[in-house]
Amino acid sequence: MPNTGQRRSSGRSSNRNASSRGSSNRKSAPRNAASRHDEEAPIIPILARKVREVEAKAQKGKVGPTNRTKFQVIAFLVREERARVKGSTELSESSKAELLKRLDGVATILAKTAARDTSLITLLEADSATNPVAQKMRRDWLLESGAELSPEELIITTQAPAPEQIIPAELSQKQVLPVSVKARLRSNPFLAPDTTPVSAEPASRGRLDSWELMGPLYKSFEMGSGGSSACMPLPEAPKIDRLAPPGREIMRHQARFVEAVNRGHRSFLLADEPGLGKTAQSLLAASVAGAYPLLVVVPNVVKMNWAREVERWTPGRRATVIHGDGRDIDAFADVFIVNYEVLDRHLAWLSTLGFRGMVVDEAHFIKNLHSQRSQHVLSLAQRIRRTAPGGKPLLMALTGTPLINDVEDFNAIWQFLGWTTGDKPGPELMRKLEENGLTPAEPAFYPEAREAVIEMGIVRRKKIDVAKDLPSKMVADIPVELDDDLGRSIRDAERELGQRLLAKYNRIIAARPDRESRPVGPDLDIMRLVAQGELDESKAAGGGENVFTMVRRIGQAKAVLAADYTAQLAHSVGKVVFFAKHIDVMDTAEQVLAGRGLRTVSIRGDQSTPARQEAIDAFNNDPGVSVAVCSLTAAGVGLNLQASSNVVLAELSWTAAEQTQAIDRVHRIGQAEPVTAWRIIAAHTIDSKIAELIDSKQGLAARALDGSDQAVESSDSVQLNALISLLRDAIEE
Repeated sequence: MPNTGQRRSSGRSSNRNASSRGSSNRKSAPRNAASRHDEEAPIIPILARKVREVEAKAQKGKVGPTNRTKFQVIAFLVREERARVKGSTELSESSKAELLKRLDGVATILAKTAARDTSLITLLEADSATNPVAQKMRRDWLLESGAELSPEELIITTQAPAPEQIIPAELSQKQVLPVSVKARLRSNPFLAPDTTPVSAEPASRGRLDSWELMGPLYKSFEMGSGGSSACMPLPEAPKIDRLAPPGREIMRHQARFVEAVNRGHRSFLLADEPGLGKTAQSLLAASVAGAYPLLVVVPNVVKMNWAREVERWTPGRRATVIHGDGRDIDAFADVFIVNYEVLDRHLAWLSTLGFRGMVVDEAHFIKNLHSQRSQHVLSLAQRIRRTAPGGKPLLMALTGTPLINDVEDFNAIWQFLGWTTGDKPGPELMRKLEENGLTPAEPAFYPEAREAVIEMGIVRRKKIDVAKDLPSKMVADIPVELDDDLGRSIRDAERELGQRLLAKYNRIIAARPDRESRPVGPDLDIMRLVAQGELDESKAAGGGENVFTMVRRIGQAKAVLAADYTAQLAHSVGKVVFFAKHIDVMDTAEQVLAGRGLRTVSIRGDQSTPARQEAIDAFNNDPGVSVAVCSLTAAGVGLNLQASSNVVLAELSWTAAEQTQAIDRVHRIGQAEPVTAWRIIAAHTIDSKIAELIDSKQGLAARALDGSDQAVESSDSVQLNALISLLRDAIEE
């Protein structure tokens, strides 16, 4: 369901204008306040009427599918309208207050209804899945209110927009054509790539055509494997290494992957744990497949490293890195390396260059199908699949952490590889599912379906299994006491937030008609409802004390303590990598470390690529550089910092994947020492709970990919669970 945020609800339809003209005979009667506010927010009376309908059904215990959808749409539009009212520059403050009060009234009825039927609670989530029925209902109500809708909102689709159009209209003016690309196109017209679309075979109907299959496919991974890891059968490595260039050697697990490409497999989710050399494997794979020209889409921070790796592993091939408008690129290169952030302005010429292969590094970056970044990547991949000779380009998605919160994080990666179309399996995967003779109604379908997807090209190896000589990795927590004024203010703010959540919780409990007969003790469903509401408001408002501002203040309070500990490590064990989320924490750390007589380099998101690479080289090669002060988001992927074996995590991430990626900048092939990550935890604060939640999230990948039967606690975000924890503490006080 699209969240427009810019919906012009003040626009009235001709029907409402006609109604106004019909009442012109009563000019002497002044408009009352309710009438005036209805004109300012005409969707509110519609929502008020609809929510009463749902409430009436809930009181009778008849909340069927239609009313559940209605409940979900009401909740969505209340959030949308609240954001519109708060951000309006045309409404007076008194009008805003009145409209927000009326919206709160609708929200209160939603909360009471959800308290009566707790199965409705999940429908209140901001990112709750929607269906075409809900989208149509939202559209019809907005049209009834007189809202002016965009063409995208008027046309209801059943999935994320199909990336058929390579260049969206809004990006056409941004497109660039580097001079060297013009030269390539003019140099020899007879060498122009054949981009004629490959004709698709007509699809034949099968026994599974009427089944919804994407949900069961996700479930097959969520259920786990009972011991088998998610890795396709790979051939044995050649006895003689003819793959690596002279003077270099690849490991056995790398050779097995490249040999699979050599034997004809062409699409892979290469999900080896971070540090097992996915870059080298993909470049050698492109070499044996002859997949040139090759397009590589990467985070900005690793562009230069990819160029170096091309030279290292395929020295006979030329790489070019696309910066900005691409003025300095070599259009005759074999490997084109572009970062996600500038991809949008190069879509036109990239779509016509005749690529025979495409690599998406850190592929979890495209997990949000509705983001422009994902749409650009999927559009190019679709073009390459349709125009590559034989229709079999080499496509590789590289990520050591494909799952962040939910198994549906696979969705965009599978679409990129052509395994699925978004709402159903692609032809090859469908054939595999048809061949097993089972349906989702049979329990045996799920392990077979999981294997069918894995055989499409999932490759997942763990360090402990394939690099037994790689030193161990340990995460050690260092609790610190925040006993100054800032620490006391943080604890006070946590208590205030807990009390605010408790007040909302108690209001909902008091409104429940069956409260007398309810079991004694906290109601987890209501706690989750309250926490989700607080999280939505925090993300929308951006101001005031909330879980995000609180965590940032904790990071600021820990900065000096974390830097002091880093200085001690550097003086005793040598080089240290220091990670933080926020720039001010990094700034404080650099000042403290300089005061301790230590030279540092900084790796941040706002650096130019050459400056970042210079900092990395200095840390790895200059004995005088003691500490690399790194941004958790800018330096957490793709970098090699193995000159150190100690990592300090001054601030905690919101995901287990981000923490793992950061640590594995050090714990990777070539590391000779045991690696220790020191997490600085603020004792007696929400920081401690976040650390526990991050650790519990490790179970998702272990269950879906690594053959573990480890329980997955919850697919809820760490932020949501942290708020639930605060509320639980307030209830139990």
